[in-house]
Amino acid sequence: MLIAAAAIIAGFAILIWSADLFIIGAAAIARNMGMSPIVIGMTIVSIGTSAPEVLVSLTAAFEGAGELAIGNAIGSNIANIGMVLGITLVVTPFVVLQRAVKKELLILLVVTVMAGLMLADNRLSGMEGWLMLGALALAMTYLLRTQSQDTKLQEETEDECIRELPTLRAWLTFGAGLILLIASSRLLVWGAVITAQSLGVSELLIGLTVIAIGTSLPELAATVTSALRGHTEIAIGNVIGSNLFNLLAVMAIPGIVSSQTLASEVIERDYPVMTLLTLLLASAVYIGGKRRKAPEGYAYLGRIVGWLLITFYALYYYLLYMSF
Repeated sequence: MLIAAAAIIAGFAILIWSADLFIIGAAAIARNMGMSPIVIGMTIVSIGTSAPEVLVSLTAAFEGAGELAIGNAIGSNIANIGMVLGITLVVTPFVVLQRAVKKELLILLVVTVMAGLMLADNRLSGMEGWLMLGALALAMTYLLRTQSQDTKLQEETEDECIRELPTLRAWLTFGAGLILLIASSRLLVWGAVITAQSLGVSELLIGLTVIAIGTSLPELAATVTSALRGHTEIAIGNVIGSNLFNLLAVMAIPGIVSSQTLASEVIERDYPVMTLLTLLLASAVYIGGKRRKAPEGYAYLGRIVGWLLITFYALYYYLLYMSF
């Protein structure tokens, strides 16, 4: 049990550090290849902050812990809105350009409904997994085409600090980050499975709690940093983009590897909470546009919204505790 707990802690630490290496190397490679900052932000950085979830999902699926992977995807989405965005808004309230996030939020809501329909029978098949990946490709293509034409977003991403590295060093950094990501995700999944077995709890519960919080730490760091720098569209875009990746890639992987039969709690308890938080975020952006503190075309997201998100997140954990 102590060894498993140590494996989880070490796995988290290496996972977060290696994700940072992965992002730095990948962004430097992309810049050396002439990619624009906004494309780097919407692809490399978004994928990079979701890399822990993707690697944990892939590792768990191949080790027969599919429920842990699906719990990680749903739990990470809940953590991204309730914990990551909630803490960010409490630290620093901000305004966001409504047109920059409305399209992403609409796509996220559609994808959330689609995921619910696929999980309604408490199964996730290989066909459904491939459909999710196909939807991810379509969503990213659409967002890249529309958002890359937004001059406001281009100005913000031009200010983003992307480290310049020589090509060889960029590739070495990228490779080291990727290798460490794979190794640490294996260590983390092993520790989580052993812990679940020792405590007599389900892999789903471990994925929804311990793993979900740990793999959401890169998003927390990236979102708070972007908000403090004044890059608010990037901050909220990182949360929305990460949730899209979680639903359409992280959750799809277990189904593609092997058809999954899910516990009824997934669709009865966890999915509704994720959907409620997504709707709450969309409502906050809509109502925030009518606040006097918001300039024309912007939405104000204040500390009240932050505390509301955190409160819902805490209530969800109380619900999990009561069901333990």
